[in-house]
Amino acid sequence: MNIFGIISLTALIIGSLALFLFGMKYMSEALQKLSGNKLRTVLASFTSNRFKAALTGTLVTSIIQSSSATTVMVVSFVNAGVLNLRNAIGVIMGSNIGTTMTAWIITLFGIKYDISSLSIPIIGLGFIFMIIKNKRLKPMGECFMGFGLLFLGLSFLKDSVATLDLANNSAFIQFMTSFVSDSSISYVTILLCVFIGTIITIVLQSSSAMMAITLILCSAGAIPFEMALALVMGENIGTTFTANIAAAIGNIQAKKAARSHLIFNIIGVIWVLIAFRLIVPFIDKVTIQIEGHSPFVEASAIPFALSFFHSFFNLTNTALLIWFVPKIEKLSEYMVKRKPMDEDEIFKLEYISSGFVGLGELSIDSAKKEIQVYARRVTRMYEFIPQLMDLKDSKKYATLLERIEHYESISDKMEIEIANYLTSLSSDSITSETTLRVRGMLRIIDNLESIADQNFQLAKMIDDKNEQKIWFTPEMRENLNKLYELVRIALQIMNENLNENYRNVEINRALDAEEQINNYRNVLRTEHLENLKNRVYPYETGIIYSGIYALLEKIGDFIINITEAIVNAKYTKDTSLTRLSQDPEEDD
Repeated sequence: MNIFGIISLTALIIGSLALFLFGMKYMSEALQKLSGNKLRTVLASFTSNRFKAALTGTLVTSIIQSSSATTVMVVSFVNAGVLNLRNAIGVIMGSNIGTTMTAWIITLFGIKYDISSLSIPIIGLGFIFMIIKNKRLKPMGECFMGFGLLFLGLSFLKDSVATLDLANNSAFIQFMTSFVSDSSISYVTILLCVFIGTIITIVLQSSSAMMAITLILCSAGAIPFEMALALVMGENIGTTFTANIAAAIGNIQAKKAARSHLIFNIIGVIWVLIAFRLIVPFIDKVTIQIEGHSPFVEASAIPFALSFFHSFFNLTNTALLIWFVPKIEKLSEYMVKRKPMDEDEIFKLEYISSGFVGLGELSIDSAKKEIQVYARRVTRMYEFIPQLMDLKDSKKYATLLERIEHYESISDKMEIEIANYLTSLSSDSITSETTLRVRGMLRIIDNLESIADQNFQLAKMIDDKNEQKIWFTPEMRENLNKLYELVRIALQIMNENLNENYRNVEINRALDAEEQINNYRNVLRTEHLENLKNRVYPYETGIIYSGIYALLEKIGDFIINITEAIVNAKYTKDTSLTRLSQDPEEDD
């Protein structure tokens, strides 16, 4: 074959692989659309223990035909605090079983039985469904299109490999036999193939594509059966990198979930390598019994043998390691060492569960405790502000600024999760008094989120000050520190009130704190206007300065709103404030 022939064949192989990958991706995305949000609901709800989680992972992956999509979804749920790490590991184990369905589909329809002749009609049918203005038919059409493109690409790939005629190529045969000694493949060669399978899967970002390549190469006589088994093991390791990439921007819990996927598959590969000389004869024996031929003798038996090994590997690995989920969890925690950060920096709901609502006052009590956690987080975020103002070290400053932004993100998530929980309560069979309390709690979390927003705005204003190289006078710093302290006291009172029996909360202390904040803000504003008039400091400095004390005063407003919501039961029905409770027997 001349140089032009080689280039042409290489382009054909790459194009065929690209078509296969595009079809797989298109079909998977279409299947996810068809299933809607139901799979997300299933994934978030039916994971109360590791066994149910594994079954759920298997089901979801079998439906959407993508273990990567499932694991990425799991990582996102862990990142959001919807799914705990232990149950996430169970889902990941199940996704490995579910992905074996893809290998069987490729084997049965794309390798053993060639349906390439039907690919074009399937694509045509998909196109018709897509152009019909029907929301339900369009994703079905996309699914058909993806399915047809997948097998069309697979057919082209098979034809490209067949063109090479590797089984009768003396140079290639001589090269491959160099890896064989005493009629068997050395462990070094097996390990090398595991590594190669891992790398190719990482590059392609598709275990299905790597499985298809392995099936075609082995069926064509390009690689021995044992080397193909090693490539399949490498594919199982390589597929874990997609979740690890997704977890790179997530929190520490998300990173642990991704690492657990890697741990699970590496452990599986290790024990299979140890027992390799025993497993290979077993695979051969099962294949002979079912197919009537050995994969070492007949190429037609290879697709079944490889698919069976893939299923055997994942099923057995899950059956063995599901009993060691706590150990895998601890190992992932060891691999992902936490920075010295506050526990509040991990978003997780401690007292309420997403997708589950309890009964009556128990639900209210759980919501109240979660609100207390929310308030502590917001207060902790506020405590960073004075520190940010005083930091001189650029590295520490950047880290603290990033932490404040992270807290703001957590605040948004907490508001949504608690609000969804309370809204679910409102539609449940609860009393009118409880409904009023729910409305009051919704007002509390709305104001807590507003405080977090103001904290973030304060951080950005301080950052703008530093970028513009604006300097405050000692008097300005002293004034702001005093206002910081007044707001801190108000936050302390707010937290004390939130932790109290709502019925026993008095508003006077909170009102006094609010009045002190307002009065001092008025003093600062008067002094500021006088200083601008006398040109004590530049106008640009004055803008930042006035912006900071204005934001601090706004925080004070939101704080008093929260306490007013707590003590609302003390007001008459004629007030505009929402009554939280009027039951003298209740104990918050």
